[in-house]
Amino acid sequence: MKIAVRRNILGVKQYVPGKPIEEVQRELGLKEVVKLASNENCLGPSPKAVAAIRRNASCVNRYPDAAAFGLRRKMSKFLGVGEDRLIFGNGSDEIICMAAKAFLGDGDEVVIARPTFLIYEIASQIQNAAIRFVPLTKGLRHDLDGMRAAVNGKTRIVFIANPDNPTGTYVSRKELDSFLSGIPEGVIVFLDEAYFEFAAASAADYPDGLDYLDRPNVIVSRSFSKAYGLAGIRVGYGISSPEVIGYMERTREPFNVNLLAQAAATAAIDDTTFLKKTISLALREKAFLYSELRKMGIPYVESATNFVLAETGRDCREVFDSLLKKGVIVRDMKAWGMDTYIRVTIGKRPENIKFIKALKSVLGR
Repeated sequence: MKIAVRRNILGVKQYVPGKPIEEVQRELGLKEVVKLASNENCLGPSPKAVAAIRRNASCVNRYPDAAAFGLRRKMSKFLGVGEDRLIFGNGSDEIICMAAKAFLGDGDEVVIARPTFLIYEIASQIQNAAIRFVPLTKGLRHDLDGMRAAVNGKTRIVFIANPDNPTGTYVSRKELDSFLSGIPEGVIVFLDEAYFEFAAASAADYPDGLDYLDRPNVIVSRSFSKAYGLAGIRVGYGISSPEVIGYMERTREPFNVNLLAQAAATAAIDDTTFLKKTISLALREKAFLYSELRKMGIPYVESATNFVLAETGRDCREVFDSLLKKGVIVRDMKAWGMDTYIRVTIGKRPENIKFIKALKSVLGR
């Protein structure tokens, strides 16, 4: 029996996540492995979030609040937006997928940069939408003029990762203002701000997506996975007009944000001490990595995130494999078509030193 499947599904390439520490230890027999591949918070989770998880652990026999009432009320006050402007997801990835389900169908088009976060392409392909790719400019920055020119009568969504993953570059306030002024109101502009906290602390001209919510066609997504250290329990959120959020809610799976995730995120948003510590470490250790890469003569892209993209001059898969054998997990950029680049998450100083020593050995520097 041959199973029938939609033709567009056959062209979807699955997202391949970074290797977990346990897998590398098992495969290579290594005792000490440093993971700098998935842009996780090297300090761990927010302590307030951990305490909230412990308090609520005995309640997991119950379904979570489908409307995320407590988290919704907390985030409404924290962001200064109405509760009806918020939607919550199993990570910000799900917010992207809900937008695609709500607004994309056969014959529709989306505009995205190349390279950029892979989920935009995957979610659009699943909906059988056509994708218009616009190459990054010199310096690996979004070409907003080119993206605006790619918008036509079939365009439904323009995805902008700000800051971008995997490059770490960002769109400035002036650039975004100019771009939005030329976009029809019927076209959704999706601002993915998964690294918002890092960018807001490091770039004076970085635009806050919430400042654009007077436009009914803007969606902003953010995440608790990065700065708040909650990647393992998956919770993200989207902010837009009540109308747009209402459409997206129709695509949302019931109970999509689990009970412990809701409790942890509600507590984490109050943990300003942990957030400041996270941002401070990222800025300090990013400067350290920049310095060491310069000494090695390795070009890198200045980043507004908690990771750095570096150009090794070698096949990135070979560099990745060699670093793996030395107990360092990074991200090779082969899936993004950047065949000589690796992306390294900013870790603690001992982790960063281990990475630099291993990279020197691998590259013969």
